[in-house]
Amino acid sequence: MRMNIDYQQLEKVARDIRVDIIKQTFHANSGHPGGSLSAADIMTVLYFHEMNVDPAEPKKYGRDKFVLSKGHASPVLYATLAHRGYFPTEELSGFRKFGSILQGHPDMKKVPGVEMSTGSLGQGFSSSVGMAIANKLDKNPGRIFALLGDGELQEGIIWEAAMAAAHYKLDNLVAIVDWNGLQIDGKNEEVITVNPVDEKFKSFGFHVIHVDGHSLKEIAEAFEEARAQKGKPTVIVAKTLKGKGVSYMEGKAGWHGKAPSEAEAKQAVEELGGEW
Repeated sequence: MRMNIDYQQLEKVARDIRVDIIKQTFHANSGHPGGSLSAADIMTVLYFHEMNVDPAEPKKYGRDKFVLSKGHASPVLYATLAHRGYFPTEELSGFRKFGSILQGHPDMKKVPGVEMSTGSLGQGFSSSVGMAIANKLDKNPGRIFALLGDGELQEGIIWEAAMAAAHYKLDNLVAIVDWNGLQIDGKNEEVITVNPVDEKFKSFGFHVIHVDGHSLKEIAEAFEEARAQKGKPTVIVAKTLKGKGVSYMEGKAGWHGKAPSEAEAKQAVEELGGEW
């Protein structure tokens, strides 16, 4: 059991990550702020509490690995990696600009700390299953974490990968579903429903945990529960709010892939408690 979690410090980190999500998308005049903001608390607990990683040795043997399967939410990954120390936060200003290491979707050959290039929905989760199998074969103690969008669950490749994960008893694999209920075209339920998600994953042989995706304590406890599972993979279904922390973005599908104007960005940073 991991003790002494400083939740106040984690809250500060999550706030800084959210502020940098806004700044990245504003300066690039493009990107995906909504689904990045919804995942900020999950990413904070992962990189600042749960995962065994060392930014000074990003390729260290036995490290845990993270895959952003919903690769369009790259602003939250880049902000998290920068604040964790993989590269200077100044790099964030180059997001989506020519010559920058920070492209619209994560590139494992350019960005320190990115373990898998992702973009096509479902591909990242499939890759994470392969990585977990490889670690089992190599007797590598590192664990694999994958963040999925709830709309991404509409991809058939997700369920093929889930079937394989259970078949190979990948207890070194943890999937987290960012369940904000919205995708680019509106509510998931109105596009193509994927419910009941928990029953689907259970039928494939997963251990399923439900959490409030904005409760740092619930998220940390879910990862602790996942660590204790033997012989089966775990999925954490995290209920979140798209655009979390910014009043005019919260619960709005329109902010899936739209950059804020300067006035909107300044308002967002102020609401988040950051500095422009």
